[in-house]
Amino acid sequence: MTDWLIPVLAGAATGVLSGFGVGGGSLLLIYLTSFAGLPQDQAQGVNLLYFLPTAGAALPAHFRNGYVDKAALLPAILTGLAATALAAWAATALDTDLLRRCFGVFLLLIGLRELFRREPPSPGAEQSPR
Repeated sequence: MTDWLIPVLAGAATGVLSGFGVGGGSLLLIYLTSFAGLPQDQAQGVNLLYFLPTAGAALPAHFRNGYVDKAALLPAILTGLAATALAAWAATALDTDLLRRCFGVFLLLIGLRELFRREPPSPGAEQSPR
């Protein structure tokens, strides 16, 4: 009877994170592969369809608040389209287990980077004495 509850919570949590622009889709992939039992290639397809409406919902607020660098849009879109086409072709040619492992290594590297990253002091911020 409550089979829908966990997917709804996972969708809501990753939707909030997507709205913040922090990679909710990557977390959705983790949920789909680790908890929902989908193979990596099917989870990626679901993630791509999930991304379209969530990005569309978040984008107006990011534009309105000045969080989009308009000068970077065209180069980012063009290179992103080319890289996406190449990566999609490569992903369909790879064994699903290898694809899953590559994604796991990618997540580990990103997680370690975030764990040990130090934020530079903001301009004009006073340094506290040591």
